[in-house]
Amino acid sequence: MVAVITGDIIGSGNHSSSTWLPILKKHLSKLGKSPHDWEVYRGDEFQLKITAKEALVQAIYIKALLKTIKGLDARIGVGLGGEDYQGQGVSESNGTAYQRSGRTFEHLKEDKINLSIATGNKNHDRIFNLMLKFALHIMDDWSPVSAEIVVLALDYPDASQQEIANRLGIQQSAVSQRQKRARLDLVLELLEFYRENLKEVN
Repeated sequence: MVAVITGDIIGSGNHSSSTWLPILKKHLSKLGKSPHDWEVYRGDEFQLKITAKEALVQAIYIKALLKTIKGLDARIGVGLGGEDYQGQGVSESNGTAYQRSGRTFEHLKEDKINLSIATGNKNHDRIFNLMLKFALHIMDDWSPVSAEIVVLALDYPDASQQEIANRLGIQQSAVSQRQKRARLDLVLELLEFYRENLKEVN
């Protein structure tokens, strides 16, 4: 089982692509090779193939990464499933993971939500997406400062608040406040719930 993330950049028209594109490409490059594992196309759309286990954390990471820039966000559809055909690039490959990701992404605007997942298991989809709808009330409102603290927490999961404070050049108490405002605890619980229940998705 693989996962495919299909997304686009909300607010990209108000920013030069030089503001966000190098940051996004740098992160995607850490996850695989282009165009086999990821592509950015049509200006502000992107697609990424990744393991099912890492799918939700990477979707949230990309959202947070873009939200570190004021006025930007991401709209992301995640599909889990098979890969029947490998094209020269990820956008040319096919399988249930690609189809679910594409269909989910297409419905996001209509459904007025920015992140959704399709696993092929209706019961799990219902649970995951209900939890995501609640989580999005928090994540859609992240300020650039809150988004930055989420990115750092996901980049350095074992780092203490003091270590993160040292990286940012701020007080440890300020890190604690930013993590609370971002509701980092709930985001991490959501990711843990996803990973624990993923093994039942078949």
